[in-house]
Amino acid sequence: MAEQDPSAPALFDMSALTPITPPSSFMDLENPSYAYMFGFLQADGHLARGTGQKGRLTAEINARDVHILYEFQRLTPYYSSVTERVRSTNFAEQIHSATWTLCALEARTLINRLGIPYGKKSRIIRPPRVEFSRPDYLRGVIDADGSLGWTAEGLPFLSFTSASTALAAYLCHYAKKVTGTERIARRNNRDQVYVITYFKEQAQQLAAHLYYPGCLALDHKKANAAALQTWVRPADMKFAPPRKRWTKADDRELLRIGTPAAAAVALDRTAQSCSLRLWRLRSGQVPMP
Repeated sequence: MAEQDPSAPALFDMSALTPITPPSSFMDLENPSYAYMFGFLQADGHLARGTGQKGRLTAEINARDVHILYEFQRLTPYYSSVTERVRSTNFAEQIHSATWTLCALEARTLINRLGIPYGKKSRIIRPPRVEFSRPDYLRGVIDADGSLGWTAEGLPFLSFTSASTALAAYLCHYAKKVTGTERIARRNNRDQVYVITYFKEQAQQLAAHLYYPGCLALDHKKANAAALQTWVRPADMKFAPPRKRWTKADDRELLRIGTPAAAAVALDRTAQSCSLRLWRLRSGQVPMP
């Protein structure tokens, strides 16, 4: 940990063992750095209670990304520590990890109020209810619980995995504004989590928007985001237009008309699409509008 400048005011009163009130800007989520930090901690941090008013906020990551923990330490006007350890797990003989730890009650209280609950949180976290820097917050969430790179076929992709309905829905909502591509958040059958993935030009657009020059991010993911921009669609690769989603108004009109051929003209769709949708409505595969 870097030594504190002796001429700077103390951030922690060691004699009284109580934290000094921090600058009002601490965890101001309109600040891009704090928005990123909060998103990362919300997805990959852990807030634990101890006896009395004790407790701690921790984030443990691969030691290759330790630089981001030192940034969190620099951004936090309370005492915090960064430690490293090597241990064996069921998945690998040796794992080299780094952990950032913050214990100050005042800091934990603020972070808790902003939306990081104590204990298990994977299903209940949600975007902040205060004003926040949206691309930086989402970049923090994706750095913690997402990935971006290349598929086995050499296609660019950006994905996010979460158990939180609110986070998955928000990413779909925000990414549609950036890329024009609609995604519907659905839990998968195996793990009951959401896996939201964007490919090709949509992955490039979203990566460029979130990982802008000079942003705070994990080094290897920032490098991947830049590398994705080098992909060029092959001339012989067809471009599939975005799917046209069925709305409740479309469903009502389809049921009113009743025949696929006539509905196809009215709704600007194919007769096959109208026939399949009509069957799904009548058979209960999809709810009635």
